Amino acid sequence: MNKRIAILATDGFEESELQSPKDAIEKQGWQAEIVSLKSGTIKAWTNGNWGQEYPVDNIVDDVKSSEYDGLVIPGGVINPDKLRRENRVIDFVKGFFDEKKPVAAICHGPQVLISANVVKGRELTSFESVKIDLQNAGAAWFDEEVVVDKGLVTSRSPQDLPAFNKKMIEEFKEGIHE
Repeated sequence: MNKRIAILATDGFEESELQSPKDAIEKQGWQAEIVSLKSGTIKAWTNGNWGQEYPVDNIVDDVKSSEYDGLVIPGGVINPDKLRRENRVIDFVKGFFDEKKPVAAICHGPQVLISANVVKGRELTSFESVKIDLQNAGAAWFDEEVVVDKGLVTSRSPQDLPAFNKKMIEEFKEGIHE
């Protein structure tokens, strides 16, 4: 079955954390669409510097979670901080949880989940500096390369991408999680 997966990102995303999952999704023959705050392109952050620009497929104002089979939230320090300030992003993210669709977030990406108020009672991992924020939001935090909790896949950093991508694809294949 062809799946349509949203990758939620804006300027300052960690390049490998968008490109690697996108490649893994497309390798399945599925559609990976970059959903952002603005049309045009968004700029990656790579090794402490600005990286390449990536074309935006849709702006968050023009799409709904119901149009997608799953969601990926890459990290980077700048990306989640910009995203989590926007109510339209929060509503989009909450929709995936309301619909019980799989969501994959890596590194600082879970900060968006904290702002969407969807981590309480869940098991997650993240970049080390996000640990306290997740715990304060009611999540159980684990220092593991990948943590899966009812369709929610989280990882710590780019080093965890092979495990993250494997579990992300598994969860997207499973689909809705009751």
